[in-house]
Amino acid sequence: MLRIFSRRSNDVSYFTDDHALELEGLRDEAGWWIRGDGDVRSPHDVQQVFSSTPRAQVLGYDLIFAAPRPTSILIALDPAHASGVVDAHRASVLSSVRYLEERAVVVRDRRGGEEHDSPGTWSSVVSYTHGVNRHGEPHLHDHVLVGARTVDATSVLDMRSLLVHAQAADSLYRSSLRHELAERTPYVAWRSFEGVEHVADQDEGYRALWGGHFNERGVKYAWRRDEVLEKWRSDVRDFEPEGAVLSPRVQRLSIDEHAFGAELEGSREITRRHVLSAWANAARFGQDATSMSRTIDVLYPSLRDSRGVRESTIGIAQARMTQLVREHGARPLVEVDLQRWRQRSRERSDGPERSR
Repeated sequence: MLRIFSRRSNDVSYFTDDHALELEGLRDEAGWWIRGDGDVRSPHDVQQVFSSTPRAQVLGYDLIFAAPRPTSILIALDPAHASGVVDAHRASVLSSVRYLEERAVVVRDRRGGEEHDSPGTWSSVVSYTHGVNRHGEPHLHDHVLVGARTVDATSVLDMRSLLVHAQAADSLYRSSLRHELAERTPYVAWRSFEGVEHVADQDEGYRALWGGHFNERGVKYAWRRDEVLEKWRSDVRDFEPEGAVLSPRVQRLSIDEHAFGAELEGSREITRRHVLSAWANAARFGQDATSMSRTIDVLYPSLRDSRGVRESTIGIAQARMTQLVREHGARPLVEVDLQRWRQRSRERSDGPERSR
């Protein structure tokens, strides 16, 4: 899930001092530049990411992207493919940050008595990949550090916009992760109709073993790679099998229309971020972020330029495309298949009438 925390201090020692050795050998360094450069272990270099204005108290934000628990568990159960899991996670973090910049990073200004949302871009972005929580459980996550002020802006970005787009950014991250995991590892990740993330054939007993639920926060400890692997091997001695949840037998080239509709249930005005979130969650086995964005823009052209808080809206019937789905079947994930999908109803209507 994605959590967003405001930063009111430029103390970055929490990130620069933690070399995340629990992931040593699975990536080059704990820190990596999404935009910009410098020494990821230098507090001076990393502090330059934070940018604000003299009047603002917030210097920047810490965007925490955490992999679903079954995916994190893979780095403990299968060290041979753990680097592919980390790569899939980082690629998905990058896609989600790009989405936020395209749709959520705006600066409000007032012109002619009206408020306007101007697009913004972060001057530099640095991220830190960690592999454990404070209790030594497998917990793959990134801290993405960004500034409160964007390039050439005279005021800070609109935090409301960042927050309202967080759910869509998280859904996109998870969908991308399911897709990237299949591309880079032997594993198949999928999302249930109830919204629970799974890895095919992974016993649910591991989710219970490393549940991530504790009464106390715990003390931060710097694990070495050999130490954490030994701990995980020790933990597995307490493993009690519960059985794996069977993955659905559905087409992987189209979305689950029932899940898509359920995501929008109760909504009256639908924005692009609502459509994106519902679509990402309805792509049961995931979809790459670029393809998803293009497909949504083709299907919902009136929402194509939406961004910020005041997005264009459509009704729920238009969002669901119920009649078209009945005629054509489930909507395909990939833009290039849309023409073929649209052609289906024409072929049916032009064909011979069925006998009664």
